[in-house]
Amino acid sequence: MNISLRQDSEVPLRHQLSEQIVFLITTGELRAGEEMPSVRALARRASVHHNTVSKAYQELVRREWLTRKPGSRLVVRTPTSQEQPLDSGVDDLINETIQRARRLGYSLQALRSRVRERLLAEPADHLLVVEREAGLREIIQREMEGAFEWRVECISPADLLREPGLAIGAQVLAPRHVAGDIAWLVPVKRPCYPLEYANAAEQVSMIRGLELPSTIAVVSVSASLLKTARSLLAPSIGREHTYQELLLGGDEEADMRGADLVFCDSIAMASVVSKRKVHYQLVANECMRELGTILAPDR
Repeated sequence: MNISLRQDSEVPLRHQLSEQIVFLITTGELRAGEEMPSVRALARRASVHHNTVSKAYQELVRREWLTRKPGSRLVVRTPTSQEQPLDSGVDDLINETIQRARRLGYSLQALRSRVRERLLAEPADHLLVVEREAGLREIIQREMEGAFEWRVECISPADLLREPGLAIGAQVLAPRHVAGDIAWLVPVKRPCYPLEYANAAEQVSMIRGLELPSTIAVVSVSASLLKTARSLLAPSIGREHTYQELLLGGDEEADMRGADLVFCDSIAMASVVSKRKVHYQLVANECMRELGTILAPDR
């Protein structure tokens, strides 16, 4: 587990630590069920006080990134999975079909089962992004639309829970830490594809390569991406450089010409005016290639 903390950063150590652990989970470097180092072991490894690690762990448990199993250390939370039936939608066409089925002597249960089987057997005709935060949903949607000639829709896990029928006819995509939670809501024959986020090795390397004190900025439509970036880049920025961030709203233009290096998400990239801007693609390239292979047979 690669953790790098900066003692003299303006970002508190426990925030640096907690957000770097979140980043390792979302990029797949820490897997569901993986055991975390003990408080004292991680404190020694990161050269911080054990109370710092303890507070970071407590925050991650509260935010449901980590959980504790009886008799063991903290582990990366394994998303819950349940088996529950999907509800059929009701519209005029189905009402007519129900009446006809009754006249022919079929039970409603038999009709419902057969209709659902037929719907699930149909190939997907669009992508459905499921993510908790609206900003991240928008970024993933933009990246999918740019990479594939598929219609892309976005919802939250709560939306899918309220209306499971939204998964019918869709290839569902969700970050790995969300995918397990919604697995029981997705057709078994076309399971949710778990997305992994890209690491920030390139961005960190660029900052470390700066020879003069510089102003580093991150612009995004996602508050959670900004929060993670702040802690992830803090060790490289230190006191040598100045850090700025901007939460972008809508299609507004962002004048960042005062910054020397600006990292932009896939939506912010088109809106930022700066001397030097660098694109950060949220979904990992390897993930995009694999997804392209999976989607190809359906088109």
